[in-house]
Amino acid sequence: MNGALEKSHAMQLGDIRRAPMAATDDYVLSVENLNLFYGGAQALNDISIKIPRNRVTAFIGPSGCGKSTLLRCFNRMNDLVDICRIDGRILIDRKNIFDKDVNVALLRRRVGMVFQKPNPFPKSIYENVAYGLRIMGVNEKSTLDDAVEKALRGAALWDEVKDRLGESGMGLSGGQQQRLVIARAVALEPEVLLLDEPSSALDPIASAKIEELVYEMKEKYTIVIVTHNMQQAARISDYTAFMYMGDLIEFGDTDSIFITPKEQRTSDYITGRFG
Repeated sequence: MNGALEKSHAMQLGDIRRAPMAATDDYVLSVENLNLFYGGAQALNDISIKIPRNRVTAFIGPSGCGKSTLLRCFNRMNDLVDICRIDGRILIDRKNIFDKDVNVALLRRRVGMVFQKPNPFPKSIYENVAYGLRIMGVNEKSTLDDAVEKALRGAALWDEVKDRLGESGMGLSGGQQQRLVIARAVALEPEVLLLDEPSSALDPIASAKIEELVYEMKEKYTIVIVTHNMQQAARISDYTAFMYMGDLIEFGDTDSIFITPKEQRTSDYITGRFG
């Protein structure tokens, strides 16, 4: 992390700053007895799961099963829904993200998110990536230049755009726009990266590039991905969680989930009997 950004993090993280981890801890997020309601309707039912550090964890299941709802809990995006109520805890390095003293804006910098449809800002490629850093008060040109290049390289986009950083990000192809959005997220050096069906709106070639990128990024980030594509989950994830009607049915290493699932509902979904 560059000096200016590191200083900014240190000054602002407060109660959500990273705690020292014991050698036996190998997970970043811990969900404990989580229930979520939209008004009187319950969408998540007593979910408990631990997300391993520096691994790719995939959430699979039929539409409406709660995958994206759970994903959005990790950076409190559900706070934006007025009728949403949550019981239970989500710990990030032992700190409950629902505690009153947690700064939600800073949490979302630490837990970045990329949505299904690419959403670059109507700004230049450079300013798309630098945007979050500027918001944090990082304005030194050399620092921004280094951070933008690092983020674009990290998103496997630098070689394609390095000679046109001043052009609009809106002029990129769909796949390039999604990688630009990923670069915008990783420029803030999050610990966790949430991907909500990041390649569902892309063609097969662009989707393959996103998959390659996700596989490479787990060396630096903990990645949680929601996908309807079971082949994609099998290819890129280390762990898979199968959800159905707001319940976490089964969670384990991906090979076990796809080859020898313990639950009949998991087997039925993977083999196409429903969903």
